[in-house]
Amino acid sequence: NRLSGEIPEDFSDLTLLRNLYLQDNAFTGEFPISVTRLARLTRLDLSSNKFAGPIPFAVNNMSHLTGLFLQNNKFSGSLPSINADGLDEFNVSNNSLNGSIPGSLSKFPKSSFAGNPALCGGPLRPCNPFFPSPEPSPIPPETPGEKSKNPSVGAIIGIAVGSTIIALLILLFLILCLFKRRSQQPKPVTAPTGSVPPAEAGTSGGTTERERNKLVFFEGGVYSFDLEDLLRASAEVLGKGTVGTSYKAVLEEGTIVVVKRLKDVAANERVFEVHMETLGKMKHENLVPLRAFYYSDDEKLLVLDFMEEGSLSALLH
Repeated sequence: NRLSGEIPEDFSDLTLLRNLYLQDNAFTGEFPISVTRLARLTRLDLSSNKFAGPIPFAVNNMSHLTGLFLQNNKFSGSLPSINADGLDEFNVSNNSLNGSIPGSLSKFPKSSFAGNPALCGGPLRPCNPFFPSPEPSPIPPETPGEKSKNPSVGAIIGIAVGSTIIALLILLFLILCLFKRRSQQPKPVTAPTGSVPPAEAGTSGGTTERERNKLVFFEGGVYSFDLEDLLRASAEVLGKGTVGTSYKAVLEEGTIVVVKRLKDVAANERVFEVHMETLGKMKHENLVPLRAFYYSDDEKLLVLDFMEEGSLSALLH
């Protein structure tokens, strides 16, 4: 057929539907959320259309699926962790997906994921380790006559949060430079009275753990991975600045974080720890919290939440 447009919202009223075949049409828009409410579906075929955007985690609502066919579309982003216990057939080939393939989907053959050059893991090639720096993403050329879009409320919040993070990182860089100059005259470094290092403030780290290559998490954190998990994550460069490079890191279980890899930081371990403690205590609804950090002679890393509103530069321009 040649049906086009978006899938209507009232599809969710077809609660008794068992099989839905919409392949080989010209449907557009994001993955139809109304379809994910059809809990009795056993087979869903949206292949060979023009759907775009991410594949939502809500596909797990269709717990009776035995076949899911999403190939030959324009889906992008990382694959969600899909419960594949009853899933016999699965295909997302020829899309624009990236990141690592969740372990729950690794049982399917290479052909189920072919045509997604940025996918890795599972039956495909192993994911690149985190630390080798990939080439920066090319800046797409501006299209003549392209109309600018007014940013949404979410975009405005993303811009404000991104600007705050950049300002804090620049401030941190200036403070570290000041301490570097002062440290040229040897002085004994003593812990400030009443200062509590992150390890004593309910964190999972400290000097001993860092010597064993452990991430230091702050109190109230929501993550439970370690440095080895971060090393195995697939990485995508988000941007480069004067203080280092920011990466989008996708862990094997699907967790997404931002890792700021600092450069040219000459502060000793105690000075670095004190400043990380200060940043970790900053809490505001428009400020992305610092979740963890890592210190060694060769690497200094900051771990923050990933904001899904896209590039700050793209939103501004």
